[in-house]
Amino acid sequence: MAQARRILLKLSGEALGADAFGYHAETLAGFVEQIREVVALGVQVGIVVGGGNLFRGATGALSGMDRATADSMGMLATVMNALALKDALLRAGVSARVQTAVAITHVGEAFERDTALRHLEAGSVVIFGGGTGNPFFTTDTAAALRGAEIGADLLLKATKVDGVYTADPKKDAAATRYATLSFDEAIRNNLGVLDTAAFALCREQKLPLVVFNIFKPGALKRVVMGEDEGTRVTP
Repeated sequence: MAQARRILLKLSGEALGADAFGYHAETLAGFVEQIREVVALGVQVGIVVGGGNLFRGATGALSGMDRATADSMGMLATVMNALALKDALLRAGVSARVQTAVAITHVGEAFERDTALRHLEAGSVVIFGGGTGNPFFTTDTAAALRGAEIGADLLLKATKVDGVYTADPKKDAAATRYATLSFDEAIRNNLGVLDTAAFALCREQKLPLVVFNIFKPGALKRVVMGEDEGTRVTP
């Protein structure tokens, strides 16, 4: 039996592209299958998707572009990814809706909490595009914000690494994975689990977080089933 009734999944744009520009069809199909598995368990799924496979606001700012303008372009990239994910879910037989933090007529609904909750309770996956709708905030922060707004039981950060480690496992062979962590431990050890604003919001709202490797088949289902998958960060 699933240990969470409602989750917010944070997917990076880079994951959708599998280290390349645009989309990697096989990778996207694998993510959709994992989402389909947890929806079949009766879990309500919200998703915040990044835009790094198409455009990163911070990178644009570094090249001399105005940061607010660059971040606005990044928000549009996340909407494109939300639409791609919705299309893939629908083709897999999973009901899905897109809500955007920036109003774009005929593309998706403007974010509205009560409507999002109705969609979730009706069994649709709700994909939140457009970040927070404001520049200077990451999609990590958007994920924490939407997770709190929809009353998620769990925030899941999908990565390429199977949890949080004592050190970078690529550089330190002695690095070990934390099975569980407290927010205080993560701050004290400067583990960089989420950006500062996102982490503070999760801590304040007592929203548990799991960092896990989305590239492992079945990992998402194991997380929601409460199995030893990834690293769980708790208040």
